[in-house]
Amino acid sequence: MASDFPALVIARDETGRQEVTLRQMRESDLPAGNVTVQVAYSTLNYKDALAITGRAPVIRHFPMVPGIDLAGTVTRSDDPAFSSGDRVVLNGWGLGEKHWGGLSGMARVSGDWLVHLNDTLSPRQSMIIGTAGYTAMLCVMALERHGILPGSGPVIVSGASGGVGSIAVMLLSRLGYQVEAVTGRPEHGTWLRSLGASEILERTMFTQPGKPLAHERWAGAVDTAGGQILANICAAMAARGVVTACGLAAGMAFPATVAPFILRGVSLIGIDSVYCPRALRVEAWRRLSEQVDHAVLETLAHEITLHDVEAAANDLLEGRHRGRLLVAIK
Repeated sequence: MASDFPALVIARDETGRQEVTLRQMRESDLPAGNVTVQVAYSTLNYKDALAITGRAPVIRHFPMVPGIDLAGTVTRSDDPAFSSGDRVVLNGWGLGEKHWGGLSGMARVSGDWLVHLNDTLSPRQSMIIGTAGYTAMLCVMALERHGILPGSGPVIVSGASGGVGSIAVMLLSRLGYQVEAVTGRPEHGTWLRSLGASEILERTMFTQPGKPLAHERWAGAVDTAGGQILANICAAMAARGVVTACGLAAGMAFPATVAPFILRGVSLIGIDSVYCPRALRVEAWRRLSEQVDHAVLETLAHEITLHDVEAAANDLLEGRHRGRLLVAIK
């Protein structure tokens, strides 16, 4: 194994201007941690794109290697739970925000953050799933815990063309749910139907202020958008409906009323993928290894390299990508 490896590094110059460079690094440059991982794949997520472009204050200190997830092989470990040669996956825990992340040939992290990768998934497949798919599975598990099952009624997924949304559509459909997909890209309709969506809804239906209570339509929801879209989804939930909220692509505000919650008993469940308890993480990855369709998974992936990441980040924020941006670390 070569001593040098590439890493995408975000720094600030003396004027405070952010700079993104691809550098050659050594293991001695890595931050503290008790497990060292040779990274095979990472991904480019919405949060990564915000960090790389500087459009939001995601990064807590500089310099920073972005990348909120990674998959690879342990090369050195002082944690008894992991040995050299173990295949592992990591999501969240401040990776790419407070601790150097996955857009690097090597990473040094806490063993407490790692999950052993199931034999049925390759590192590449695990990163097509990535934090997006792991978050989608956490949403599905929350719906189930709160009693929303395939026979309960339709489930709506917002931001369905994105990473979390597209995998949520696939998972829910494979589990037998009737899925209605919201997208701002109607040209993706055929693709979303191939993932299992039974109906395609245009995003413009949800972007304007609506009634405090709308016609009861959905038993469950996976919302990646927030903002007015989330408010309108909540207003149209059926009695005892459950909404899982995991994103803010349409804004952090929540311009809603209490009407759906106190008149229909609707529940709004927040999904925290960053500091999710380990037991839920392990369960989510176990179920992903069993329930994703590997053939369909490949249709979600658009593979790029570290050289492509900065340009792809801008495209992602402008909505010019669908599915998953997989980063091969070469």
